[in-house]
Amino acid sequence: MASLILIACLAILGLIIAIALFLAGGYLWWRHKRSQLQFIEPNEDEESSSYSLRAAQDITESGNPPSKPPPVPVAQAITTPLQNNINRKLNGFLSLRTPLIGRSAAQSKTPNTSTSGNASDGGAKDAANKSISMTDMYLDGADSNENVGQIHFSLEYDFQNTTLILKVLQGKELPAKDLSGTSDPYVRVTLLPDKKHRLETKIKRRTLNPRWNETFYFEGFPIQKLQSRVLHLHVFDYDRFSRDDSIGEVFLPLCQVDFAGKQSFWKALKPPAKDKCGELLSSLCYHPSNSVLTLTLIKARNLKAKDINGKSDPYVKVWLQFGDKRVEKRKTPIFTCTLNPVFNESFSFNVPWEKIRECSLDVMVMDFDNIGRNELIGRILLAGKNGSGASETKHWQDMISKPRQTVVQWHRLKPE
Repeated sequence: MASLILIACLAILGLIIAIALFLAGGYLWWRHKRSQLQFIEPNEDEESSSYSLRAAQDITESGNPPSKPPPVPVAQAITTPLQNNINRKLNGFLSLRTPLIGRSAAQSKTPNTSTSGNASDGGAKDAANKSISMTDMYLDGADSNENVGQIHFSLEYDFQNTTLILKVLQGKELPAKDLSGTSDPYVRVTLLPDKKHRLETKIKRRTLNPRWNETFYFEGFPIQKLQSRVLHLHVFDYDRFSRDDSIGEVFLPLCQVDFAGKQSFWKALKPPAKDKCGELLSSLCYHPSNSVLTLTLIKARNLKAKDINGKSDPYVKVWLQFGDKRVEKRKTPIFTCTLNPVFNESFSFNVPWEKIRECSLDVMVMDFDNIGRNELIGRILLAGKNGSGASETKHWQDMISKPRQTVVQWHRLKPE
């Protein structure tokens, strides 16, 4: 009798596990399909809000009415219900069309000459500097000899309609990510620093040399604003029941592209850095009169996921140090299930002026765990001499050179 009860219990347990696996697989498939259609409205407090893709904002800035790209030929205008759904989800932010292979619409390339030469030269220099600094933030300086294939794409700019036209053509010699010795590659497209609005090509099944031949229109982008952007192409291998595998990525500052004509590129894909931990926005302020050093932790973005649900429970721990000696510790509250927490926490420390160059702040972003030890997501060391990087050292030096002023700066978190 006892053995029958045990067998029945095991059978029920096996059935429950099978149902759970089936539901988990269905959820992952649904999430992947939903991610291809999901676009989030930008918040005004985000850094990228001034670079919104909405054409209406560009009308206000430029004063020119928006105009649509040239009509697509009839053979190209036939769309499936899924493509119509995608276009509805775009809701005026982007225009996406996939032309037939070898066909292209004629685009006008007449530049707008109403701006003065000096202003355009200054704007171009500012855009170039901004794009280069953005590339330094998003692209690791360490070169990798690992070959993860190449990607072929082209860029042109429609000056009349202020529209960037990107054609993702093909990939070559991609690495195999599946047990079958092939991959199911697709390309995710973003214009940095805006990561919220992204587009994806179709998935090409079981191939290492995919041909996408898809065209993306980014409407309402004046050339001055466009040159402050960095084009990011990220190739993924689609997995039905698990997280998609990253194959490689390319960063191209658009200030380095000559938009006088259509430009075609073959770019070697770079393997994504395995130690990307996210970024932290913080501010420093020092008042020599009362010897108060204030650190404000504003927010973090794109933190590394530490939990099985693809999220983290982040909080920040700060140590005031003199040399190697830890003096005082502070902590923020815990923010559950997020990779983009907004802390808005300020900590003040008493530091005499004669010791301000000798002290440092060890800032650690942690993941809280109910069971087990809390894990380090990433850290930075803010110091005047031996900071964890050039950005951290410069932030500290700017604080000293500008007393009683708040200096705000983004920092890339470093692994331990």
